[in-house]
Amino acid sequence: MAKKVTVQAALIYVMVMVSAADGQMPDAELKRIGRLARFLPVFQGFAEDEIIPATREIQQILAGPEGMEIALETIKDAIPPRLHDTAYALAVEVATADLWLDQTEIRFLQLLRARLEIDKLTAAAIERSAIARFRKA
Repeated sequence: MAKKVTVQAALIYVMVMVSAADGQMPDAELKRIGRLARFLPVFQGFAEDEIIPATREIQQILAGPEGMEIALETIKDAIPPRLHDTAYALAVEVATADLWLDQTEIRFLQLLRARLEIDKLTAAAIERSAIARFRKA
């Protein structure tokens, strides 16, 4: 029987997946994942030493047959609908950490948005807020 994935682990999955979408995981994105997992209220009760195991779990899922499909379904099953926008916001936050979005990251965000049924207006607001936060003077 498969292990039940916690909400927090699924959120880590989301952040790792967007970070690895382009085939690499830049330090800026990894640092952002750790920082977010340490201070956001949604991660309350999730120990910092659980981040690495969750990262390994999602990497194993992705390496298997139909890995992306299984990972997205696991995420959808583990994250309650009221936190779908939070998951999408975390993905956008990590994707923009290095101030560059490539096509694979954009495609992953599209897949995540569709799987979590994030409406266009909500997605646009989340994306726009990331642009505003990372704009240089």
